[in-house]
Amino acid sequence: MSIASEIIRPKQGYKLHFVQTAKYKTNTLVWKMKAPLEKETVTLRALLPHVLQSNSRQFPTTTELRSYLDELYGASLYVDVAKKGEYHIMTFTMEIANEKFLSDPAPLLEKGFDLLTGILFEPNASGNAFHQSTIEKEKRTLKQRIQSVYDDKMRYSASRLIEEMCKGEPYEAEATGISEMVEEITASSLYEYYQKALNEDEIDFYVIGDIDATEVERLADNKLKLADRTPLKLSATQIKVEKVNDIIEHQDVKQGKLNIGYRTHITYADKEYFALQLFNGIFGGFAHSKLFINVREKASLAYYASSRLESHKGLLLVMSGIENENYEQAVSIIKEQMQAMKNGDFTDQELSQTKAVVRNQVLETIDVARGLVEILYHNVVAGTSISLDEWLEKTETTTKEEIIKAGERIEMDTIYFLTGMEGEK
Repeated sequence: MSIASEIIRPKQGYKLHFVQTAKYKTNTLVWKMKAPLEKETVTLRALLPHVLQSNSRQFPTTTELRSYLDELYGASLYVDVAKKGEYHIMTFTMEIANEKFLSDPAPLLEKGFDLLTGILFEPNASGNAFHQSTIEKEKRTLKQRIQSVYDDKMRYSASRLIEEMCKGEPYEAEATGISEMVEEITASSLYEYYQKALNEDEIDFYVIGDIDATEVERLADNKLKLADRTPLKLSATQIKVEKVNDIIEHQDVKQGKLNIGYRTHITYADKEYFALQLFNGIFGGFAHSKLFINVREKASLAYYASSRLESHKGLLLVMSGIENENYEQAVSIIKEQMQAMKNGDFTDQELSQTKAVVRNQVLETIDVARGLVEILYHNVVAGTSISLDEWLEKTETTTKEEIIKAGERIEMDTIYFLTGMEGEK
C-alpha cells in the first residue's frame, strides 16, 4: 500500500504537486521558491517572505490579514527560509480547514487559494516599492533573528563550523541572512528583487489533503499566471580535504561547544545515500548511537553529543557540549567512534534498531502535511524521483557492507571549538 501518492503537473512557470489523502483534517498549501544560494541575495530572500506575509493590497495591515485568517476557521499562514545544498528556499505555508468537515458550505479551499495568491502576487506596494513602514518593521525583526543565532551558542557554533568549513563556497552563507546587509535593503530594492524572484525562481506548489485533483487544477489554472523560466540546476560543491582545519574561538561561555564537520562525498541524489543515512544513525543520529553512548554516557564528557547530515551538501556534522578542559579527550573519543564505524564495528542489532528508528522518524514526519511536503521536496532539490515507499524499502534492504563502503568516503574536514576566555593568548 502506498504511503502517499504524489501527482505532479508541469504548468507554465511552476510545477503543481498534489497528494490526495484522507489522513489530514485540513488542507495544506505550500509554495516553495528555489534559487542558487548567493551571498549577494541571501539577505533579500531572508527578508522578502516576512514582508509579503505581513500584509497585502487587500489586507494592508497585519491586523486585518490575521483577522481574516481567523474568519477562515482559524487558518494559519507562516513563512520560512532554508538552505539545501547550493540552493536557498523560501517557503509559504497555509493550512485551512477542509469544508467537508464543516456544516458551513463556504468554499474554503478556493478562499485559501485567493488569500495565498493575493499575498504572493498582490503585495502592499505602490510605485515599484513595498510599503515603507512594513519594510522597516521587518528589517528590525530580521536583525533580531540573526542576533538570536549569535545569542544561542549551540546554534552559533553550528553556524560557525559551516562558515569555516565552507569558506569560499555558497554554503557558507547563513539562510537567515547577513546582519550587515540588512540596513542597505530599501523598499524599492526589495521590490525589484521580488519581481526577479517571481520570474526566475524554480517554483513548486503543493496542495495536500482530502481534495479533488480536478478542482485543485482548475483553481491553480485560474489563479496562477507565471512566466516561463528555465531554472538553474546546481550540484553540490565537493571538495577533497587536504588537511583538517582546527579552529578555536574564545568567548565568555561556561560550557564549551565542540563541533566537527566531515565531508561525505555523498548527497541525497546518490544511491549510497540510504547507507549514509544509516551510518549517521548508528554513529550519532539517535539515542542509541555510538556518540551518545560513548561520549555522553560512558565517558561523561558531554552534556549532549549527536550528529546530523546535510543531505544535499554531503556533510556530516557532529555537535557536542563539553567542559572546556575536556576538549582533547572528547575529540579523541569522537575520532575513535568514527573509525569504529568505518571498521564495521557495529552489530546487526544496532543496524536493525537504526532502520526501525529511521522508519518511525519518517512516519512521524508525515503525520503532518507540511512534514510530508518537506520529504517530497527532497526530490525537487536533488533532481530525483524517489517515492516514500522506495525510500523506506531501500533503507530496509541496505546491508552492513554498503554502510561500511559509504563510510570509506567520509573525511574529517574541520574541528571547531568555542571555549571560555581562560587560556586565551
